[in-house]
Amino acid sequence: MKESGAEARIHTEKNSVIKHRPKKSYRIEAIDKNIRGFRTRRETKILETLFAKGFPVPEVFSSSDKTMIIRMELLKGKKVRDAINSKNCSKLGEEIGRKIARLHSEGIIHGDLTTSNMILTDEVYFIDFGLSFFSTKAEDRAVDLHLMKETAAGTHPLLSNKFFSAIVKGYKESFPDANSVLERMKAVEERGRNKKKMSS
Repeated sequence: MKESGAEARIHTEKNSVIKHRPKKSYRIEAIDKNIRGFRTRRETKILETLFAKGFPVPEVFSSSDKTMIIRMELLKGKKVRDAINSKNCSKLGEEIGRKIARLHSEGIIHGDLTTSNMILTDEVYFIDFGLSFFSTKAEDRAVDLHLMKETAAGTHPLLSNKFFSAIVKGYKESFPDANSVLERMKAVEERGRNKKKMSS
């Protein structure tokens, strides 16, 4: 299995996933190296922090900001994108909502919350923390949830309302400051609508 994203290439070897951040020729070499090294270190730190706390993420086996490679556990399961259906979407949504709440409680923003970045095994695991960062700002948490809502609508249009309502339920049950984040999310959505009006 090989995949290429905007900033990394991913392939599997036996029971490992290899994530490599290749050089970007459009950036000045020294700046490019600093950016790739920083993102590799940050992603590794977040994964290791979460794994140590028992949060369902792949275990990091090794990481290098010289080769820009992270070797991590290969999770055997289905992407939530492919496993979700009308019968399980509420249950999955609530579980995902509780786990987003746990991330936010740890001061971590995923940055790319989609059902393609979640693996269903015996529970839902979160993967691909390449855009993740540390923050306790309500704005950042709100944007995290807003992205989940937007991508769910695009990927699962028939299930998205039910699915995201369940996510909100799980989030509110598990995150003490959930209401202020959800209020901020409304402001994020309103800004998005205003931008669309101005560009149309």
